[in-house]
Amino acid sequence: PIAGVAAEGEGEEAEKPIEFYLASADVAKGADVFKKCQACHTVDKGGANGLGPNLYNNMFAKIAHVPGFAYSDALKSRGAEEWDWQRMSDWLANPKKFAPGTKMTFAGLSNPEERANVIAFLNSKSDAPRPLPAAPVEATP
Repeated sequence: PIAGVAAEGEGEEAEKPIEFYLASADVAKGADVFKKCQACHTVDKGGANGLGPNLYNNMFAKIAHVPGFAYSDALKSRGAEEWDWQRMSDWLANPKKFAPGTKMTFAGLSNPEERANVIAFLNSKSDAPRPLPAAPVEATP
């Protein structure tokens, strides 16, 4: 068997930290995945809120920060935290697990590469995009 690749019928390989996937994330692919989000969200500077808030300047902002948007208590209760790489990944993987009681009905993105691409895309939709993190050094057995 190939190292790091699960054989047929074996358990899947454990997911790596989101930074691993962000190191090779593709903004254009993220824009494509974001099409799933456009039914409820805009991402343009000055864009209107939809069913969900406008997501321009969302990365590294406080959770539930968009003025005038009616956030669920579940998200408002996390308002002291910011949307960092890990929180955004956790949210996109499973919104209802991240914030039980959220109004967001999206089931989530189970594929960590898709999540990283969307996060890279959201990061690009900012007045001051952050550099994507380098892949963490993996421990050798």
